[in-house]
Amino acid sequence: MVNLNKTRNAKRAATVAVGTVLLTLVSSPAFALIRDDGDDPGPGLSVFETLTLFVLAPIVIFALITGAVVLLGDRRK
Repeated sequence: MVNLNKTRNAKRAATVAVGTVLLTLVSSPAFALIRDDGDDPGPGLSVFETLTLFVLAPIVIFALITGAVVLLGDRRK
């Protein structure tokens, strides 16, 4: 008798593998090395700007949302 869980897991794994390959093939232009006509990337970010934008800003936003939830949360105590 075939174990149905193993069959389902195998089908899931195959589906994920095929989906991953298809997404990689579809998104391959994202890895292009040649710039398009009219492409103007602008100046790069400094290390400080990068850390502020991608590290510090999300932490501050998370802290503000957390603080609002805690302060405006259940006040029945």
